[in-house]
Amino acid sequence: MSPPRIASISVGPAAPLTTLGGRSVLSGIAKTPVPGPVAVRPLGLQGDEQADLEAHGGLRKAVYAYPQEHLPFWVAQRREHGVAPFDAPLAPGFIGENLLLSGLLEEALWIGDTLHFDGSDCVLRVTWPREPCYKLGAVMGFARAAQVMARSGKTGFYMAVDQVGSLRAGMVITVTPGQRGLSLGEATRARWAKQRNW
Repeated sequence: MSPPRIASISVGPAAPLTTLGGRSVLSGIAKTPVPGPVAVRPLGLQGDEQADLEAHGGLRKAVYAYPQEHLPFWVAQRREHGVAPFDAPLAPGFIGENLLLSGLLEEALWIGDTLHFDGSDCVLRVTWPREPCYKLGAVMGFARAAQVMARSGKTGFYMAVDQVGSLRAGMVITVTPGQRGLSLGEATRARWAKQRNW
């Protein structure tokens, strides 16, 4: 079995996003892959921005990672909801992730676990699962995308920067367990359990 790796790295500026209701809002969800090493600073990757710092960004949510194994699920969801082009693969950065990961799913991680990368001093600490909002629906093309993400547990996760450095696609990831008191799955269920229609 291959070790976990960074499949791609994506960044992007905050920019206007048209919601499914036709409103224009500022969002940092649109990200594109970048080549070569990318500097990782306390507030995130060089060249990356977030618009809503209460929900995304800041010291606790500086970097957002997403497993690439979930992308076919979203292609199927878009097809089911009639979003064209049907069966088109999702490009890296489409879901708003900074790091698209291979071989590392939410179910293997707990709040406080740290990620280390071969050839880099950078250390990232898992802090919380993504709490999706209506902006995910805007990029996915169907209104219930946030509920689908929360219910499925395919949320990806935020990380704090414990040690700065630089990252590049292809780096092997090693996970060091933290106290392991709360898993990502438990955190997601706790966050959404009281929400209607989640």
